[in-house]
Amino acid sequence: MELTRRGFLKLSGAGLGGLALSQLGFSTPALASGGDLRILTATESTTVCPYCSVGCSAIVSVMNGKVVNVEGLAESPINRGTLCSKGNSLFQVSNSDRRLQKVRFRDAGADGWKEISWEKAIEDIAAYIKETRDANFVTTQKNAAGNDVTVNRTKAIANMGGAALDNEELHLIAKFARSLGLVYVEHQARI
Repeated sequence: MELTRRGFLKLSGAGLGGLALSQLGFSTPALASGGDLRILTATESTTVCPYCSVGCSAIVSVMNGKVVNVEGLAESPINRGTLCSKGNSLFQVSNSDRRLQKVRFRDAGADGWKEISWEKAIEDIAAYIKETRDANFVTTQKNAAGNDVTVNRTKAIANMGGAALDNEELHLIAKFARSLGLVYVEHQARI
């Protein structure tokens, strides 16, 4: 049998292909097995990423009160199991030693912060809202025809919603803001 150049190329190509296939492991049994997952005993819960207005869903795994893993929720129609770099870093925000654990307050003109209780903080915030609303509340305003029109509003306070809030929470926040007479009610997604 005479070997031509074309026959040599076919034979050498088939030989290289066979050699490559033999290295893929078809002839040897599978020896690799998955080890125990480090998050096997972790408690999983779902959440929404708070960073932007997209609203990606995430699975957060918690062990001993610490977040140990964050991954995208595959069933979410928004992100389909993926997270951006900021979403992947959610556990660093939760576990950071720089994260504040107590309420801090700085008096006007003071050069330092002091710790206060949640009860005191909520009372102070309520007092500031009432004081600002009462000082800047407008009940009537003249329209283009010069008639007094009831407006019942204040422009001295604004409200901002965030991406980590769901529709029900935002609905209640918006109702509360409107009941105070706030005009500027916004959401992070619109800015």
